[in-house]
Amino acid sequence: MGTRSVRGAGATAPGEEEGSGEVLAGPGTKSEVSAGPGSKGAGRQEGVDLRLVLPALGAWGAAALVLGLSAWAGIWIAVVCGAVGGGLLLLGGKGERTGRGESGRRWMVAAVLVCIGAGAASAAVGRADVERGPVPGLARDGAVTEAVVEVTGEPRARPPAVRGGRELPGELLWEGEVREVEVRGGRMVRVRTPVLVVVDGVMEPGREKKAREWSRLLPTTRVRARFRWASPWAPGQRAAAVARVHGEAGPVLVGQPSVAERLAGKLRDGLRGAVAPLHPDARALLPGLVVGDTSGLTPELERVFQATDLTHLLAVSGGNFAVLLALLLGPQGRAALAERGGLAPRLGLSLRGTAAAGGALCAGFVIVCGAEPSVVRAAGCGAVALMALATGRRRSMVPALAAVVLALVLWEPWLARSYGFVLSVLATGALLTVAPSWSAALRRRGVPSRLAEGLAAAAAAQAVCAPVVVLLSERVSLVAVPCNLLAGPLVAPATVLGFGALVLAPLGQTPAQALAWCAGWPVRWVAGVARAGAALPGAGIAWPGGWVGAGLLAGTVLVLVPLGRTVLRSRWLVCGCALLLVLVVVRPAPVTRVLGAWPPAGWRFAMCDVGQGDATVLAAGVGTAVVVDAGPDPDRVAGCLDRLGVRRVPLVLLSHFHADHVAGLEGVLRGRAVGAVQTTALAEPAGQAAAVRRTAAEQGVPVLTAAAGERRAVGGVSWEVLWPPAGGGLVGEEGPNDASLVLSVQTGGVRLLLAGDVEPAVQRELLRRPGGAPRVDVLKVPHHGSAYQEGEWMRRVAPRVALVSVGADNGYGHPAPRTLDALRAGGALVERTDQHGGLAVTEGPAAGRNGGREGDGERKGAVRLGVSRER
Repeated sequence: MGTRSVRGAGATAPGEEEGSGEVLAGPGTKSEVSAGPGSKGAGRQEGVDLRLVLPALGAWGAAALVLGLSAWAGIWIAVVCGAVGGGLLLLGGKGERTGRGESGRRWMVAAVLVCIGAGAASAAVGRADVERGPVPGLARDGAVTEAVVEVTGEPRARPPAVRGGRELPGELLWEGEVREVEVRGGRMVRVRTPVLVVVDGVMEPGREKKAREWSRLLPTTRVRARFRWASPWAPGQRAAAVARVHGEAGPVLVGQPSVAERLAGKLRDGLRGAVAPLHPDARALLPGLVVGDTSGLTPELERVFQATDLTHLLAVSGGNFAVLLALLLGPQGRAALAERGGLAPRLGLSLRGTAAAGGALCAGFVIVCGAEPSVVRAAGCGAVALMALATGRRRSMVPALAAVVLALVLWEPWLARSYGFVLSVLATGALLTVAPSWSAALRRRGVPSRLAEGLAAAAAAQAVCAPVVVLLSERVSLVAVPCNLLAGPLVAPATVLGFGALVLAPLGQTPAQALAWCAGWPVRWVAGVARAGAALPGAGIAWPGGWVGAGLLAGTVLVLVPLGRTVLRSRWLVCGCALLLVLVVVRPAPVTRVLGAWPPAGWRFAMCDVGQGDATVLAAGVGTAVVVDAGPDPDRVAGCLDRLGVRRVPLVLLSHFHADHVAGLEGVLRGRAVGAVQTTALAEPAGQAAAVRRTAAEQGVPVLTAAAGERRAVGGVSWEVLWPPAGGGLVGEEGPNDASLVLSVQTGGVRLLLAGDVEPAVQRELLRRPGGAPRVDVLKVPHHGSAYQEGEWMRRVAPRVALVSVGADNGYGHPAPRTLDALRAGGALVERTDQHGGLAVTEGPAAGRNGGREGDGERKGAVRLGVSRER
């Protein structure tokens, strides 16, 4: 989220108060921004020149556009804009003698055009690096050759992912630059081509040595290996190819890392050693907070930080640099004065000496933390501020930020397409332009100064960055601002102590561990805030993704901001809105019952929206349920069970071992009392079956096997296993699918059939077996509604309600139109999770905030059914 700015964001120049003064929007136009509290300039106006903003945006936009096109497109744009802009500059020079206003406008247009041309030219060079040389051709051919690659980015792990019924193994990724590559004939050719290197299988058991060899590579190291070349994963990337390591051999070092990278690596290793004895939360989070090292982050911590928009704390940026500069220079507003604070005057450093020390600090910050977009942007702003300090000139950080953006985009055009860079710049810009006026408005209404500053900073960064965040996450956090307010004050001391541990670690682990222990306490508070925020039922709301969703959210923000000004005029309105937000986020049970929120009261059966997979829930008492399948994503099934209020699970039934049914098991076990896990007898795929047993064993949950004829009952829910037979005898050729558990369930007056992923061969076999095709009220349609169904079996089952668990745009054609048509022709009401989210079945009329639909009630003796939709 970029709300690292809550801590001051490192974007404020030493010697400057944030947002003080007057804004020059262009020649002859002015607008005011309130002075910050305590500013020496409060009550007076100080010019802040915004004329660099348009040229910087022009260069940024041109670079982003050209990188998605081609080098030749960039050359043409550069030539045309350069020529027109140069001509206007010449005319502008003559215009100074005739009319200053007209000349100023001409200079502005010329500057924008020249910067657009410069951005296009820089991007053309960057695009040419990707397009030229033999590597793109090798990628198109899928060749396997030897190459020497220089590491340019820290290796990072990508966790396993579920695709359909199988789980893709985890991978290690890092950016590199090919320096030598083997071409046809075995000849080695010297090149400089950026690639993305992928190391497969490093997260699998028994591959620890391979993972260690590849993950410990430092930037600037050169390695020789054999690679299978493939096309980039998406167009417009800074990679001419994806280079997958071929074979099991480790990397052969042919070039050692630079001295600076070795020192940085040693410091990071020392910090990892210093945090090793700490509480697991502190051990995982402190390296991320200090140097952006998230290698120890658990999936659970990553999930709660994402849910509360606190992940920016683990991507080092201006906030870290602000804390370090404050140690050196003292409080902002006094850095350029003789009576300045901080360590610099105590060390006897002059202003220029202080600037030099700050420059060294800036360089060390980038080297140790890595050249991530937010780090580079923060260091760039710091460099501009230090130059102002050395020359004795006070400069606004708004043009400084624009200058940094312009310089960085021209130096490294690929930053123009980096979401991290976009969020970093937007957050800093929000602090400099929006937060001061919001803070002043809050102070005028009696909010204490420090609280007003923190609230305004967090809200401004959230409002400006939210449309970009929604492009990545398709959700809007409702707890981001309060969580940032609660976590923000503890981040600065943790950062200072963490950097102290980082510096002391090479000298000795004892003092480093002492500082790390002190830093661990505020870090644990931050982790607690993230967990508490993520656990709230209304912590976030789903939002449309893509550019449409981003535009919709931006429009919503533009509407809400003026409304917020109106609300602030009345304390009663403020209190009412605050209470409404609390009710939406906390969702107390009495309120949800009155409003008819999902799930409806008295639900019997629920189908979770877990994407392309299955996870269903049978109510078995207050807070108790039997779970059938766990879906592909632990977080999605855990969220569904949380919303359903399920805290106790006597039994988890896994129909078969495909990943889209079992990979989410950890989410079912998370924070719940689980009695046992019961599975089918066919342990295929073997990797997934082993993962299920491993996950259950870690929580001390036994794993049992079910077979046809078995009958069980829990809390008013009873079921019989119809398939597979105990002695094997599987039919069909679909392996795990045809080994799915098929359950006939009775809950209250509702009869259900949960059919796993069984294919037509098993369905025909069930027709031949007594009770294998029972007439039911609700059918969980097999295999996500695929086209492969036995029509006679579905006609015999004759469901009144047919529920399909399926992911949107799944690529498999699920659910098949002919399957849905056949169900509807038999009189069934068909509902799908990809269209309406979670689904809940009740006895009686449908209920829920989105209404619901009722199943056919004409069947003699049948109960009345309702189906409620989550959205």
